[in-house]
Amino acid sequence: MSEPVLVTHAGGICEVRFNRPEKRNAITFQMYQQLTRAFTDAQADDAVRALLLSGEGASFSAGNDLQDFLTGPAFSGAHPAMEFMRTLATFGKPLLAAVHGTTVGIGVTMLLHCDLIVASRNTQLSLPFVGLGLVPEAGSSLLLPRLVGYQRAAELLLLGQPFNADTAYRLGLINSVVEEAALLDEARSLARALAQQPREALAATRRLLRGDSRELLARIEEEARIFGAQLQSEEFRARVRAFLARSRAG
Repeated sequence: MSEPVLVTHAGGICEVRFNRPEKRNAITFQMYQQLTRAFTDAQADDAVRALLLSGEGASFSAGNDLQDFLTGPAFSGAHPAMEFMRTLATFGKPLLAAVHGTTVGIGVTMLLHCDLIVASRNTQLSLPFVGLGLVPEAGSSLLLPRLVGYQRAAELLLLGQPFNADTAYRLGLINSVVEEAALLDEARSLARALAQQPREALAATRRLLRGDSRELLARIEEEARIFGAQLQSEEFRARVRAFLARSRAG
């Protein structure tokens, strides 16, 4: 059985690739642990100049594996998802993503932490937290309004309706839209361009752009307190049971 997260290195680029295509790259507890390790290792490796996220199969990521949240241990600050979110929020090197197909929940909110994002034309994004009886995570309640303005952020988060790559581009959530066949080539080209920039000037400029991480980390923790309580609610469990039943029927 292949690893659900693949990590490769070439030319100063660490590529972290979701590799659970049979589940549309839905992220499990094990995958969060592997992602945290991959980011931590990349941060510590001087040879790594940039990190590129991508997904195997038909989707970038369908978000959290909901079955894990139904049957797994109680959500807490030590949860593997929380460890990854903190690592993502404080990652100090250029972060890129190549996005395609179904991209849901954490698959979208992790993009808010990226510096450059390329999406294929077939990308469909959604933030269905409220519809599942949850609140958004990964600091998205702070980052999304900053990127697109309050009204558009409210529309995306409160209604949770899917939107396509062209809409994401108009909102300023992604940098470019390309044909799927060109997706990885374009993203890797951008990663190489970043890797060739002067290291210290690039890192300092990125820190200035991102600002103080303390507010972001505090928001991640605030979201998590509410998220954890809602995971125990009957509202969430009823919504997920219905979703899983529809998935099995389909």
